[in-house]
Amino acid sequence: MTSVNKKFTCGLAAAGALAILMAACGGGSSGSGSPGSPTAPTGPTTATTTITISNNAVGPRDIVVPRGSQVTFINNDSRPHDMESDPHPEHTDCPAINQAGFLNPGQSRQTGNLNTVRTCGYHDHDQDQVRSLQGTITIQ
Repeated sequence: MTSVNKKFTCGLAAAGALAILMAACGGGSSGSGSPGSPTAPTGPTTATTTITISNNAVGPRDIVVPRGSQVTFINNDSRPHDMESDPHPEHTDCPAINQAGFLNPGQSRQTGNLNTVRTCGYHDHDQDQVRSLQGTITIQ
């Protein structure tokens, strides 16, 4: 086998091994469902650490943040909102989200540090069935 063929064969083997490794490491995250079940995002995810509430909706609904981040909720709506972790009414999935809590119009508040790699659901405690006030924070 020539030197070029050896390099090509080794390159193919390395690429194949890398592809298998990447597929195997896809892993799952525990989220707002039962332990071990992933939470499916409700729409496209955005890399930001700010969620704005206006017109009785959050935006962006689904975000991705680095591990250790805090997320700021800004209430630009005309009514108060109480932003909490799923599930309702226990709010136990990601307790750090609960630090945002009750926000009057014009107020903003940060979550605690989001340190565990996972996907966390959140909602407005007072309007827990309103989809426009629900979303996910994916911690990577």
